[in-house]
Amino acid sequence: MFKNLLVVCLLVAAVSAKPKPAEKKYTTKYDNIDLDEILNNQRLFDNYYKCLLGAKCTPDGQELKEALPDALATACSKCTEKQRVGTEKVIRHLIEKKPTEYAELEKKYDPQGTYKRKYQAEAIKRGIKV
Repeated sequence: MFKNLLVVCLLVAAVSAKPKPAEKKYTTKYDNIDLDEILNNQRLFDNYYKCLLGAKCTPDGQELKEALPDALATACSKCTEKQRVGTEKVIRHLIEKKPTEYAELEKKYDPQGTYKRKYQAEAIKRGIKV
């Protein structure tokens, strides 16, 4: 259950970048997974969260973990529109309802605050308080 790049973005709310036509997209294999179910089920959420922090991963969790650094670096340029929408949903949920987990993920994936600075204006425009 890959969760639309679940936290492919803890902060990549800047989902406005347009992919290059020939650029490879992330897999759409997990695009029909119910993000609300994962975000609102502590056990499911914890599995992905712990995977992203270094614990054992399911195959879809591993794929998310591998895609996350690239998605952050490229403003989700390889994401489909559905993945961008899912990314924003996940980011909002983390910031509003799981700030401690968000902070831990931010520490791991953006220790210098590079992406936070890069995407802050877009996040504010979308009503996301980072």
